[in-house]
Amino acid sequence: MPENEMIAPGLATVDDRFHLAAMLAARATTRPTGAFAEVKDADGVWRTVTLGDFHSRVRAVAKGLVASGVAPGDRVGVMGDTSIEWSVLDFAILTAGGVTVPIYPSSSSSQCEWILDDATVKVVGVETELNRDLLADLEEAPVLFSLTAEGLDQLAAIGAEVSDADLDARTEDVRLDDLASIIYTSGTTGRPKGAMLTHRNLVEHSANIQLDPDFGGFVAGQTRVLLFLPLAHVFARLAMVLALYSGSVIGYTPNHKTLVDDLAQFKPTWMPLVPRVFETIYNRADTSMHGIKKVLFRWSAKVAREMSRAQEAGGPATGLKVRYAIADRLVLGKIRALLGGHLEYVLAGGAKLTPNIGHYFRGLGLTVMQGYGLTETTAAVIGTPEKNQVMGTVGRPIAGCAIKVDADGEILAKGVGLFAGYWNAADATAQVMHDGWFATGDLGEVVDGNVIITGRKKELLVLSSGKNIQPAVLEDFLRSHPAIQDSVVVGDGRHFVSAMVTLDPVLLPAWLAAHDLPEMDLETASVNEKVRELIGRAIAAANEQVSRAEAIKEFRILPREFTEAREEVTASLKIRRAVVMEHFADVVESIYAKKKQA
Repeated sequence: MPENEMIAPGLATVDDRFHLAAMLAARATTRPTGAFAEVKDADGVWRTVTLGDFHSRVRAVAKGLVASGVAPGDRVGVMGDTSIEWSVLDFAILTAGGVTVPIYPSSSSSQCEWILDDATVKVVGVETELNRDLLADLEEAPVLFSLTAEGLDQLAAIGAEVSDADLDARTEDVRLDDLASIIYTSGTTGRPKGAMLTHRNLVEHSANIQLDPDFGGFVAGQTRVLLFLPLAHVFARLAMVLALYSGSVIGYTPNHKTLVDDLAQFKPTWMPLVPRVFETIYNRADTSMHGIKKVLFRWSAKVAREMSRAQEAGGPATGLKVRYAIADRLVLGKIRALLGGHLEYVLAGGAKLTPNIGHYFRGLGLTVMQGYGLTETTAAVIGTPEKNQVMGTVGRPIAGCAIKVDADGEILAKGVGLFAGYWNAADATAQVMHDGWFATGDLGEVVDGNVIITGRKKELLVLSSGKNIQPAVLEDFLRSHPAIQDSVVVGDGRHFVSAMVTLDPVLLPAWLAAHDLPEMDLETASVNEKVRELIGRAIAAANEQVSRAEAIKEFRILPREFTEAREEVTASLKIRRAVVMEHFADVVESIYAKKKQA
């Protein structure tokens, strides 16, 4: 096998009839009193939902869908935050023989209209009144019902006369390779495309993850997962299915404002997160402390990183062990307690986790497993194993998956999670499929058996000198700064590299206070000389990661954040570079005009 190709044979054999609805039925039949989830009630008390109760509710709602006219193969939309109702409706759609189409609750009117029209979605479960009004105002509005406990009760009541036999008939002929869901990609370039995921993609992928000795330890034994990411995201969706498949108890927490309390109360053992959440947790802790507490926090963080790096280099020396024991007693142990006290594994996906942040959390005592994949590969196709990790890499293929790096550095993938193509877009599918391999659009390399992601193929910048610049290295580094929310590196066709950064409105007040600066809004901060000086230091630190030719020579702090409503970021917070460049064309021109005059 060539060095640039890595294949992990599949370990799971799944019966062709063991589709998602059948999997739920099997689990509920085998362990009806076992816990499926724990859900907070109105009083903030976590209540157990058994597999039997969950399954019964799914079937009742599925009957309501049947009675409402949903036919086998019909696409049904789900638009709401992470909740058990989301899971109930998802499995109800599948039990009724339908296809689930997730819609981010933050989607704009035009995005919703495109998804509903492209997938021919006529029925949508919608959680909030705001989203209900948005969909109701569309020219061809779908039939709407409430994605709440009460709304699902009403839907179930409609289906009271549907027999069990009629409902069972809906999935009698369903097989693993049949369509289960259409998940629309982030759409960083052009309109979102509907990735068709089959039952096999979710079920067999989960089965292989659990059986893989390098990756499946986090779902072994009595495990608990706190779902925080939106279930419209393929990463969270796979985590939900994997939890059901493996027996992990699910906790739902859709609100970041209650995340700390929910961690302490639910006490998860594993949790899927995107890198921005890791960065936010760290930066909030750093900016909220002052005086001796900040000194201790930063010292303990430094020790934690040293311990993490030492683990890769053969183990810590005696002096580091002593310093770590002190840091653990004073700070690190308290932070673990804030994370629930039982959290062992954090799964990072959706974007690149900067090594500095990764080392901190691993040094905190957690196993940090970073995965790499896309919607089209049903989330992670490769990942860092539990042992012998190399921070800064994304590891190697998970059982049943394979990758290779082609001649121009693009990563190609295939395996059990590979999608069935794009809905209504045969040409788009053909463009990304090459002899059974999916062209990811990401650039990477294999170093000592581990994959390193180096950037995006379509985001490569070429200076007027002909020098190729991969902006991801600089952008990822800058985003880890506590005051910076986003960054866009500029330079295509120009004679030097520049950058535009946005400030984080949530963390900005504490960051300003930490630097003895008065409170100010984003617009005021963007032109403040002291703020510019401090952000300039972050730019200089980022430049240390690249060569002089790739270094940022000039930057601007933008007066506002990028928003999904303006279509500058996707629902999963990925930058839509072309839109940002269009909206801030005057800023870009001012950067290069200034240099010309100089």
